[in-house]
Amino acid sequence: MEPISHALLDDPENRVRHGFFGRAGGVSEGLYRSLNCGYGSGDDPEAVHENRTRATAACGLSPSTLCTAYQVHSAEALVVSAPWKRKDAPRVDAMATATPGLALAILTADCAPVLMADREAGVIGAAHAGWRGALSGVLEAAVEAMLGLGARAGEIRAVIGPAIGAASYEVGPEFPAPFLARRPQDDDLFAPAGRDGRFLFDLAGYVARRLDGLGLAAVAATGGDTCANSDRYFSYRRSVHRGESDYGRNISIVALGP
Repeated sequence: MEPISHALLDDPENRVRHGFFGRAGGVSEGLYRSLNCGYGSGDDPEAVHENRTRATAACGLSPSTLCTAYQVHSAEALVVSAPWKRKDAPRVDAMATATPGLALAILTADCAPVLMADREAGVIGAAHAGWRGALSGVLEAAVEAMLGLGARAGEIRAVIGPAIGAASYEVGPEFPAPFLARRPQDDDLFAPAGRDGRFLFDLAGYVARRLDGLGLAAVAATGGDTCANSDRYFSYRRSVHRGESDYGRNISIVALGP
């Protein structure tokens, strides 16, 4: 199993570890083949547990260190100091920690996972950025939580992982208005689609612009269209197009070295 990494978060001293995982390298079968890491799916929980174990091991960590929230497309962020039981997962979409050995993880199936780190301060963050969360401020909340732990905006590096691509993300005629009401110049993120009144939305581009506005040291993206690449990623929208009954979840992990 070889997760996607990005040079922006690579750390030769191993103070920060990270990885964006797709669907390869796990034990799940059928619709969930093979590295489905979402307990919210209908997959066998034991298979999900094994998949999470493999993903955390690929980052040099134990599954007991993994922190995943109950994601609700909010703009809420949480400072994490210890793992929780699955039944106690907080309803938030961003996390930050300065505790070595903890692994913050985001689950996605088209939304954008964002991993962040200030290596010098020893602070990391992670955010689940769908269009609702990104529009309402989940990225700002994640960075604010990191700053509260001693990070400095000018030292934070952020990487956007694989998400639904603009060519795959058709949205309705009502969609651009709330985005353009906030920043009219973001109209270039909406391209005409093949049907009247429909648009193709660049979610990763929008997430990058919100991050760029926070004065961070650097912002980058791995690329990768989750919807268009069925062999590599899970995708909610693709499952809908195909009439499938369910879908798996990709996992993205960032951790401070123990």
